[in-house]
Amino acid sequence: MLGGSFNPAHPGHLQLARRALRALRLDQVWLMVSPGNPLKPRKGMASFKARLASARRLADGRRIFATDIESCLKQRYTVRTVTLLKQRFPHVHFVWLMGADGLAQLSHWKNWRRLAALVPIAVLPRPGSVSPALRGAAASVLRWHRVPSRQSPVLANRKGGAWTFLSAPQNDISATALRESGQVCPEPDQE
Repeated sequence: MLGGSFNPAHPGHLQLARRALRALRLDQVWLMVSPGNPLKPRKGMASFKARLASARRLADGRRIFATDIESCLKQRYTVRTVTLLKQRFPHVHFVWLMGADGLAQLSHWKNWRRLAALVPIAVLPRPGSVSPALRGAAASVLRWHRVPSRQSPVLANRKGGAWTFLSAPQNDISATALRESGQVCPEPDQE
């Protein structure tokens, strides 16, 4: 699960999803478009429909899906969404995917410790965010649960409480910069 505002979705999200598919040996990645991130201002936020459409343009519909499941579940907090998904799909092994910028802010998320105990987390680098993420409050609290990246393929088989930091090229594409420049999300190139 790769949650986010996707305001708009961009090739950096696709790169993260593809890297996670390979490194973690996942069957699918769900681009979970948030109906409203409580930590982001509403000003400048595109409509949910537009953000979902941008994520759907990136998805291939086979291994990478864009979904409005958080909206359907009427949830805005990741911990509650993950709890409900684990109840609805008890035999699915979920992994929460995030960029290093997300790990740097994780300690501000509602019930973030519970979220980390519910589902394994895989973090990918983002320019300027690696050091703040690895030195941040969440990484400090979770340091004993970190799995070396070479063991990342088994992360999906863990119940929760485990996390890893995957190596990957750092992509400096920013949804904020795309919005400010007036650019529309470019179509993803095929792998």
